[in-house]
Amino acid sequence: MPPQNQIVVSGAREHNLKDVTLAMPRDALVVITGLSGSGKSSLAFDTIYAEGQRRYVESLSAYARQFLGLMEKPDVDSIEGLSPAISIEQKSAGHNPRSTVGTVTEIYDYLRLLYARAGTPHCPNCGRPVERQSAGQIADSILTWPEGSKIEILAPLVRGRKGEFRELFDAARKQGFVRAIV
Repeated sequence: MPPQNQIVVSGAREHNLKDVTLAMPRDALVVITGLSGSGKSSLAFDTIYAEGQRRYVESLSAYARQFLGLMEKPDVDSIEGLSPAISIEQKSAGHNPRSTVGTVTEIYDYLRLLYARAGTPHCPNCGRPVERQSAGQIADSILTWPEGSKIEILAPLVRGRKGEFRELFDAARKQGFVRAIV
């Protein structure tokens, strides 16, 4: 049995791999380099990732598995210390320079939802937990502040529309608003 901080691949024969055995650290960035055709992708994608993905799918309910189909076991004697896996293809997933691992793997939206629903927001200035308040509670709190205190109230003026809104901003300025966040 390998140490808990390693992934051990034994007897990998996928594509052009010839009975490859190796150990690599877990929870670390591991770079696989070599000449073209030396088996980098066969090892990373077709062996290690394929087995991690297969194990993940096997852990799902029978109902969920029926939609995913059977995944073939890669040609390898054993892989130990492997967790469920995701991969990002080598070719560009898009030409957006702002893409991240989270957006490319489509996990970003799930993480955002998880943090928003299960997490506890904290004030970025003092670090105290932020609790939900009604409009009345917010107004009562503001009314306890010393007279002359400055406040900033933000509200969306435009939702779900694209275009220019110069007239909208001009009207807001005439009503006494001094700032807009675009």
